[in-house]
Amino acid sequence: MARIAVIGAGMGAMAAAARLAVAGHRVAVYERSRTYGGSLGQHADEGFAFDTGPGLLHLPAVYRDLFVKTGKEPLERCVTLTQVDPASRHVFADGTVVSLPNASRAGALAALDTALGGGAGATWGAFLDRARDAWDRSRRPLLEEPLRPDWQVLGRDPYPAEERRRLLRPARRAGTVAEIGSWELADPRLAALLDGYALAYGLDPSHAPASAALLPYMEETFGSWYVMGGMRALARAVYERCLARKVEFAFGAEVARVVEKDGRAAGVELADGTVAEADHVVLGARPWPGLVPGQELWADGDVTARADAAATGRFVVMLSLRGGRPADAVHRTVVHPADGADERAAVFGGRTAAHPTVTVLRPDDPSTRPDAEHEAVTLMATVAPHGPVDWTDEALRAGFTRTLTDAAEAAVPGLRGRVLRTMVRTPAETAADTGAEGGAVPAPALAGAGGAFLHAANRTRLPGLLLAGGWSHPGGGLAHAGMSGALVAGTVVEGDGFRGSQ
Repeated sequence: MARIAVIGAGMGAMAAAARLAVAGHRVAVYERSRTYGGSLGQHADEGFAFDTGPGLLHLPAVYRDLFVKTGKEPLERCVTLTQVDPASRHVFADGTVVSLPNASRAGALAALDTALGGGAGATWGAFLDRARDAWDRSRRPLLEEPLRPDWQVLGRDPYPAEERRRLLRPARRAGTVAEIGSWELADPRLAALLDGYALAYGLDPSHAPASAALLPYMEETFGSWYVMGGMRALARAVYERCLARKVEFAFGAEVARVVEKDGRAAGVELADGTVAEADHVVLGARPWPGLVPGQELWADGDVTARADAAATGRFVVMLSLRGGRPADAVHRTVVHPADGADERAAVFGGRTAAHPTVTVLRPDDPSTRPDAEHEAVTLMATVAPHGPVDWTDEALRAGFTRTLTDAAEAAVPGLRGRVLRTMVRTPAETAADTGAEGGAVPAPALAGAGGAFLHAANRTRLPGLLLAGGWSHPGGGLAHAGMSGALVAGTVVEGDGFRGSQ
């Protein structure tokens, strides 16, 4: 039995902790904040409750596997999962509205044909076929296996872009999300639909490789799920599973550095000087300078988390509304702007967008509101992190809140007249609560672009120190974080011979 210290109580870190405890190890988690769950936070106010992080779960199989492998109770006995149907409604700048059913490709293509016309369904379907090829080619090395030493092979984009022949000029192939939208999808509304998927994960469509096509494929194939009680309930279930497996938690325990002895990780030193010895250390947070004094975590030529250089944050508006939720309300509506290029330039250029893409969440969940005569609605937008934008500026916060609320009127008519109270959470609050620099949220790892969108390997150059969570392979996102926990646990338990799930 080994002693294992886990830094952070985010979803990837807890997933690793639960699996390691079941394997017979003694696991202690040190979390700088007063609670668990990382980005899966919840804000409660006078009978209203709002998720402050991801609003939906994709690839629930990742957490089903976690619960199966760590105990007798399956996930569905610990939380109530409901499929969101339609998966999303999209409101485009020209007034076109389309609702995409959950995990029904035929239904989605028919809906696109009806709403957009012009063979839009067939065009999107052909795109999804190519996205499926990208998924099949990259799924194992990108998601299910530790990052291989010759990670450069993932620098090649697996998306089979169509060749576009041009008169008297060389043929061209789409190499980015934006180029797929322009060259393959053609219809600006389909392009906006694709851009919206990328932005939701914090990716710049102008630079994200074409392989990002696997993100809409993943959502549309495996579905979108909501956890009753709010997504925070999933974090609670994982935390309780850890407790049931005798994982120890210390909250308000900030780790200052990893202790190194005889050339390997030997424990952690807390900010108050306390040292906790360990045989392995799992870092569930973004590495910081001085984490291991005098020690380089990666050798020259390794992937060193370059994908987080352009990480974005989330601006969240929580609205307590008078009036009940209509029976025909849609859980998730995405309101697309007229000028996506301007939004991209703003978000990834360190300023606020005049017309952002706004996601409106209206869960059909009685636990989120005091009674049937009220409704809790959450608005979200991808924004530049704190630093490039001063999210503590009250005038800026108020102005951007109005911008999101105005846009959300397209999803919730009469919204402004129903507002009882408005609460805001910006990247500044995320940074303060989680310690993430600038309140940044890591994007998923992607193949292509020469490896520029990969994240640091779970195994570091210092023996005994491993990385879990969104800042490590396979990157950010709720499902990806869970996968990182499985990879870390497998590496500790099986050693260098571990090659991932079979």
